[in-house]
This record gives sequence, C-alpha cells and structure tokens, in this order.
Amino acid sequence: VQLQAFGGGSVQAGGSLSLSCAASGRTFSMYFMGWFRQAPGTEREFVAAISRSGSNTYYTDSVKGRFGISRDNAKNMMYLQMNRLKPEDTAVYYCAARLGVRIVNITSQYDYWGQGTLVTVSS
Repeated sequence: VQLQAFGGGSVQAGGSLSLSCAASGRTFSMYFMGWFRQAPGTEREFVAAISRSGSNTYYTDSVKGRFGISRDNAKNMMYLQMNRLKPEDTAVYYCAARLGVRIVNITSQYDYWGQGTLVTVSS
C-alpha cells in the first residue's frame, strides 16, 4: 500500500487542523492504520491508531479528548481531526499502515509509511 499524508499547516494555539491520509494499492480495509509524529530532535512517536473497520481507536494520552482518528474504507482515506492544538503538537505527522490482528502503538510494527506533513502550532 502507498500512503500520502496531507493537510498540515500553521495554526495558533487553540485552533484546529484536519489531516488526511490517502491510500492506494492493496485493499485498504486490510490494514490497521495509525498516525505518528516527529518533532525536531526527537524520535517519532505514536499519536493514534484505528482498527480495520474503524470501530476501535486508540490514542496517546497527550491527545485524548482533543484529537479524533477516523477512516473511510470506501474512499481509501484516513483522517486525524486535531482540536485545541498546543505548541507541543508541532511536528511532522506521518500516517502508517500495518497488517496484523490488533491495534498497536509501536512504530517499528508498522509496515508502510507516508511522507509526512508539517503541523506548526504557534503560541
């Protein structure tokens, strides 16, 4: 599967952005999907993940209640709605896909990655 993330940009603290991830290739619904981010000088970290059907989601604690992950298997798309953004959310955001049997939050267990989209939150 090939992935392309887009929708990043610059926003003031407290604002919102919506990221999208377009998938092509093998059947999108076969994959567990996730969003990760990487700030300058840091390791890539898990943000959110969603099951193949979209019925189950999982978030890192720092974004719970502010971010929402969703997917549309008919359109081969995944989304990340980001609300109440904080300066510490500034990072390059990546979408990722994995085959398997459950949601995971471990970077190394994702098989396919998009190119990343930059989100900048100013205070």
